[in-house]
Amino acid sequence: MIDRQLRFVLLLVLLLFALPTPASADAPPNILFLFADDQCFETIGALGHTDIETPNLDRLVQRGTTFTHASNMGSWSGAVCVASRTMLITGRSLWRANAIYSQTDRERQAGRLWPQMMSRAGYRTYFTGKWHIRADATRTFDVARHIRGGMPRDTPAGYNRPLDGKPDPWDPADPKFGGFWAGGKHWSEVVADDTIDFLEDAKQNGKPFFVYAAFNAPHDPRQAPREYLDRYPLARIEVPENFLAEYPHKDAIGCPHTLRDERLGPMPRTRHAVQVHRREYYALITHLDAQIGRILDALERSGQSKNTWIFFTADHGLAVGHHGLFGKQNMYEHSLRVPFMVVGPGVKANARNSSPIYLQDVMATSLEIAGLAKPEQVEFHSLLPLLRGEPSAAARETLYGAYLQLQRAVIHDGWKLIAYPKAGVLRMYHLTDDPLETRDLANDPQHVERRQELFHRLLALQQELDDQLDLRAAFAASNGGE
Repeated sequence: MIDRQLRFVLLLVLLLFALPTPASADAPPNILFLFADDQCFETIGALGHTDIETPNLDRLVQRGTTFTHASNMGSWSGAVCVASRTMLITGRSLWRANAIYSQTDRERQAGRLWPQMMSRAGYRTYFTGKWHIRADATRTFDVARHIRGGMPRDTPAGYNRPLDGKPDPWDPADPKFGGFWAGGKHWSEVVADDTIDFLEDAKQNGKPFFVYAAFNAPHDPRQAPREYLDRYPLARIEVPENFLAEYPHKDAIGCPHTLRDERLGPMPRTRHAVQVHRREYYALITHLDAQIGRILDALERSGQSKNTWIFFTADHGLAVGHHGLFGKQNMYEHSLRVPFMVVGPGVKANARNSSPIYLQDVMATSLEIAGLAKPEQVEFHSLLPLLRGEPSAAARETLYGAYLQLQRAVIHDGWKLIAYPKAGVLRMYHLTDDPLETRDLANDPQHVERRQELFHRLLALQQELDDQLDLRAAFAASNGGE
């Protein structure tokens, strides 16, 4: 009888040790990186910019700290996503990332990509969704599923629409158009399914996890289930205050109507077309938000949430009707700026931080969380000092932006200067007073000194970042060059 009881006790002890246990306070923290595509900073309901429903992203805002001025540097190509993600995965700034872009898989072979650094720190690494980087994702992560390209396959019916007086050939809820519906399940739901599986696998595995969950949404084709579209009748959709029928410098800055992003809507723009596209944009974001909610709920159920850092951001913003533009190939706030929320142990709840940052700073931040020294080639900064409220020598005063050899921008102390070298045009906005960038002050005699100061800051940033475009020559005659 005693032997039987002893065997029972021993069996019970063995079973208890076999069960997965929640991470202890001393365990290395997990990192859950949630990455959207083409999501503008203004599309989070809790931030009050837009009438949009994002209850789960609002949860992140309430639970953590939001960096309200997070930006992408820009792009060396029309596919802004490629440049943004290459900077993110390599840690290099725009033009140095461009220099190694075609050799990104060689960087992987050398072990210099973000997930590989996390792996060396003892993390089990996971990936799902949009990759769009020239490296083998299956060899970059321990687990990689549903590796997607730049965007879901589109159809001609999705372009140059809607036209006044003509039926709209496009239905964003109809699976016959493929796109996000290809494969039988909406791609945002697939990313959420994969991420939930990863959380369960990580719980069983015992190692700290690094999850890179990259949604294709809300990139076009902007397709969402009917119930999400129905939440946004056209009467609810406001046209941006800075709406224009046509941006005056669109051709000279590389944004003609033939550019794929710009071709989605008719030219000249109509208020009705902007309403239709923004409706579909909001519906896709709200559907994405529902998938974020599923992931957050699964994290709570796993018992790992208290020891997990959550980052949510996007690779760049999108115009969808601002300034007569539809795409992200421009230097306006709607296209440079992205949402950026951080939730984690000790992070201040429901807080806002207006420090200028780049979205790629998430990489350096995660390395510090993992206890890794930042490699020399990583040019972005850890945000932990800012999150702790510490004065930081690494804090930026000035942000830089670029698109091809056609646009440059500098943002400093609430002001922005945009340079269009091919057009020979400078535009300047006081963002503090004019956040929608509607009042161009570049030629205002009262602000000549400000314009020149910003121009010289831009020249200094060009030199620092290996930008070879000669702005001095382009603006020598405009009194902006010297």
